[in-house]
Amino acid sequence: MTDTPLNEQELSRLREIDTPTICNALEIVSPERRAVGFTVSHLHCAFPDLPPIVGYARTARVRAAASPLAGNQDQTAARLAYYRYIEAGAGPTVMVIEDIDTPPGFGSWWGEVHSNVHKALGALGVVTSGSVRDLDMIAEGFQLISGSVSPSHAWVHLVDCGGEVNVHGMVTRSGDLIHADRHGAVIIPHDVARQVPEAAALCMRREKPILDACKSGSFSVDMIEKAMAEAGEIH
Repeated sequence: MTDTPLNEQELSRLREIDTPTICNALEIVSPERRAVGFTVSHLHCAFPDLPPIVGYARTARVRAAASPLAGNQDQTAARLAYYRYIEAGAGPTVMVIEDIDTPPGFGSWWGEVHSNVHKALGALGVVTSGSVRDLDMIAEGFQLISGSVSPSHAWVHLVDCGGEVNVHGMVTRSGDLIHADRHGAVIIPHDVARQVPEAAALCMRREKPILDACKSGSFSVDMIEKAMAEAGEIH
């Protein structure tokens, strides 16, 4: 991300839109990304009633099925460097964490303590192919969107941070603008991010004639044909 970060008002406008509608809007303002940049398989959303989270990606890879090779001192240093990485740069942030175990989710990086630490560092939530736990004790308002839920942290440890990760098909680089809710997550290209709210509104205006026809009580194929033509004239 090289452009000026979005301000709070601009981020707030994006938070008012659900993630599927963001994807629809991107088909207008960034059509070349129609088939890339979003999660493509199911993720468990721990708190579906929370609003969408929108922030700049902080990336990392973890694993839990085997103990780390480095000693405790090395692991402490690695974790502190990871925390400093999260704290640096534009915010708010969304964690995008790839679990490289096969299968992923053997042990959880996310629970009561880590959700509170990350929230205090400015993170709004996480999108991860790994697992989460402690669902009744998560930091208030912190969103968990994960590949699974599991009870143990096992040998979970940080492998690296700041690099490219792949979470359920969404290939993410540090600093990418992430939009996520109970449907999954999508990357909003920063160069079109400020155009997305208007494009989303256009999508909804185009859908309205068709939805109105469906709910009219006298639906017919002729009516849907007319509604589709009307929708096609909305710009």
